[in-house]
Amino acid sequence: MITAEYRELAEREIGLDLFKHFIRHQAVGDCYRKAEGRWVIVSDPFIDDWTREDYITLVKCLKNTVKTGGFVFGAFAEGKLKGFASLEKGFFGGENKYLDLSSIHVSEDLRGCGIGKRLFSMAKKRAKEMGARKLYISAHSAVESQRFYQAMGCAEAKEYNAAHTEKEPFDCQLECEL
Repeated sequence: MITAEYRELAEREIGLDLFKHFIRHQAVGDCYRKAEGRWVIVSDPFIDDWTREDYITLVKCLKNTVKTGGFVFGAFAEGKLKGFASLEKGFFGGENKYLDLSSIHVSEDLRGCGIGKRLFSMAKKRAKEMGARKLYISAHSAVESQRFYQAMGCAEAKEYNAAHTEKEPFDCQLECEL
């Protein structure tokens, strides 16, 4: 585990400069895909990275999360943002009483160091305090991403959120009991 500072971010802190040392890059090889009602692993190599425009959109989204009563958590190593997670306010899913973990990302240079696990735990704790029964995650389908979510105790969501499946049809729709 790396030494990092973990804390909730205020809206005023969220800007392009915050991501100056954050490396989104991910070389993806194998992904999960649903075929005939079951999950299979398929080869689908691509590079997932963010452009400046993607970061601009991300900043707007994260600011909106805080502005609308949600939470953004950050992980800082040597004062530089190296991981973040966002938890939206607003329940959905009927009896499942989901809250949306709308993002969780760790900089490429520090993946595998425990940052994602700690951010996920922070989001779970806050969601439980807010009265949620489960976290909902529209998660990247890359095998290594899915291994992380499985290790965090996630399973396929009992109810799919249509907005997520329309926006990212290849994502795996997951839930995590609180």
